[in-house]
Amino acid sequence: MTRFKSSVCVFCGSRDGGNPAYAEAAEATGRMIAIRGWRLVYGAGDVGLMGRVARSAQEEGGETFGVIPGHLCEREVGKRDLSHFVMTSNMHERKTVMYVNSDAVVVLPGGAGSLDEFFEVLTWRQLGLHAKPIFLLNTDGFWTPLVDLVDHFIAEGFAEADLRDYIRVIPTVDALEAALRSALS
Repeated sequence: MTRFKSSVCVFCGSRDGGNPAYAEAAEATGRMIAIRGWRLVYGAGDVGLMGRVARSAQEEGGETFGVIPGHLCEREVGKRDLSHFVMTSNMHERKTVMYVNSDAVVVLPGGAGSLDEFFEVLTWRQLGLHAKPIFLLNTDGFWTPLVDLVDHFIAEGFAEADLRDYIRVIPTVDALEAALRSALS
């Protein structure tokens, strides 16, 4: 395997969700990352969308870097056949290791954990701690309520308008690939 060009962190659900389009987008994202020669950085689970992203990347010969806290290895079925498998002591350390080892962040559909991950990297960006691009893959409008909420707290004076500029809302995996190519070139 040749050295990867860039690393893409993917935050996503440890479940598949109720819409088959989420699983399809997760698999397409994993394939796309591997085919482009980028390294997948993700939560090291082998369940839900996480597992789908990783398995799809691996099927295409992609480099995979998984990070999981020890207490979640059983629950999220820690995927140990990755190119790199890192076990952390807690969730905060997991997010930090994932962030430090990536050049861009992509958020696929997910639940409270994915929201936590998204808001942490968004807050770090707002505070000037990084300038990495943050992409929401808005499969079938999944993230539209979140984008509306961000717009709402900007409108209500709880954040500056430029906060919205830190988030790129992307409708499809093809559009995500183009946006990542531009951001990582």
